[in-house]
Amino acid sequence: MTSITGKHVSKRAASSTPIVARLLKIALLVLLDALVIWFILKLASLGYYPLVAVFVIITLFVNIILLRHETYPLRWMVVGLVLMALFTIYPIFFTVWVAFTNYGESHLITKQQAINQLLNEKYLPPAGKAYTWTAFQSAQGDYALWLINPEGNGFLAKPGETITRPLPGESGIGEFDDKGIPQTIEGYERLNAIRAVTDKNLPNILFGEEGKTIQIRSSVEASELLPLYLYDPEQDAMVNQETAVVYKNLRGTFTSSTGEALRPGFVSSIKFNNFRDFFVSPALRGPMFQLVTWNFAFAFLSLLFNFGLGLAIAVLFNDPNFPFKKLIRSLLIIPYTVPALITVLIWRGMLNPELGVISRIMQDLFNWSPQWFTDQLWAKIAILVINLWLSYPYFMLICSGALQSISQDIYEAAIVDGANPWQKFRLITLPLLLVAVGPLLIASFTFNFNNFNLIYLFNAGGPPIPGTPTPAGYTDILISYVYNLAFSGSRGVNYGFAAAITIIIFFIVASITLFQYRYTRMWEEVSENV
Repeated sequence: MTSITGKHVSKRAASSTPIVARLLKIALLVLLDALVIWFILKLASLGYYPLVAVFVIITLFVNIILLRHETYPLRWMVVGLVLMALFTIYPIFFTVWVAFTNYGESHLITKQQAINQLLNEKYLPPAGKAYTWTAFQSAQGDYALWLINPEGNGFLAKPGETITRPLPGESGIGEFDDKGIPQTIEGYERLNAIRAVTDKNLPNILFGEEGKTIQIRSSVEASELLPLYLYDPEQDAMVNQETAVVYKNLRGTFTSSTGEALRPGFVSSIKFNNFRDFFVSPALRGPMFQLVTWNFAFAFLSLLFNFGLGLAIAVLFNDPNFPFKKLIRSLLIIPYTVPALITVLIWRGMLNPELGVISRIMQDLFNWSPQWFTDQLWAKIAILVINLWLSYPYFMLICSGALQSISQDIYEAAIVDGANPWQKFRLITLPLLLVAVGPLLIASFTFNFNNFNLIYLFNAGGPPIPGTPTPAGYTDILISYVYNLAFSGSRGVNYGFAAAITIIIFFIVASITLFQYRYTRMWEEVSENV
């Protein structure tokens, strides 16, 4: 009988365990959802709608995974999936969203934040009252002012509270001195004149409640201020209370009829204007044509020179009778082992017109040295030479490996047919080599098309192109131009335009890559040879 009872108890305990665990999981999920909803509401109140959409989607996704039985295997990857969505997928969609906005310069905050900042601006109306003031401070760092108007009446003002006129003994007010100032206020210490005047916090504090505030304007005067602007939602405009000028919302900037703009502006949709400016703006057409032309030339010439030199060295060392082959090959790989950052800076130093070893040697030998940093032609040549030094070991290695896979029987048959060395290279080596390294050549072209590090580290895209409305240099490529727009100087901060160019670069590179794969049919050829 005892054993039967024990079995029933153990069965009840076993059956109740999954229920408890499930209830605990649901409770934790509800708590997490509540925290996320609170965070989403905060973001929505500040106007961060793209981020709100992301968190809503992620929250629904996590709830579906954790509550549905069919998605059980994904539970072990839910943290990784959430991080991937936040740090990989969301930045892509955010970049696309930014490309259709005026995000940049003074348009970095939401509309509500901009309105709040403008509503905080104050002015002294003609009928505004002026007071003499005495400051008090509590142990917690809170401030209070005792104000005396020209009629000699005293008032107590605290931040965010109604200004009152208490008598001695009321609201913790002590006895007045001969100037009508309380000797003590309960919970506050009276500040002496020197300490109050040198306090940097006091002039920034608004005393009183919204609609009627007092602000310190000098060492002896505090004035009654009113909001300078009021927001009219019907017109979507800010109205200047002092001058009655109306500033209407014009693409993220409150602008008057005369063109005067209020700062700060806010992020606003401008549709396809950024993309239109890239293609048709007369101000950008000049530098943009030069940038795009040089970008393609740089990528193509880098690929041609780097692959050509690497292949030549690989063919040369493919000869088994070449002396000291291993030693020389090891020395030729050295540029590939040194970090590119260090290499570019070393080349920058060697080409320095004043102290660089290359420039000094050429000056001594020929009494002339190229202007590597100020002449556009020599700057481009220098960049191509540096890129050649950085990249030829890579092509030497991959070509050496690919040459080993070509059967010697093919060459022997070609010799029997009377083929000379050039015919063997053109008709046998090169076609078979391209089958193996073709995808790598396309990848190298794509890399050089966006080779920001080399351009930026060597001369930051210089020398500058004169007369351009946005910062641009003769050796800038599109990606370095995007960097200049987004981060370089006050005139160049334009994240929306930079994001639009980034999207255009993506489509350019994607189109070139797909065309090259389709035109050369490399995937099909590789599959046929497998």
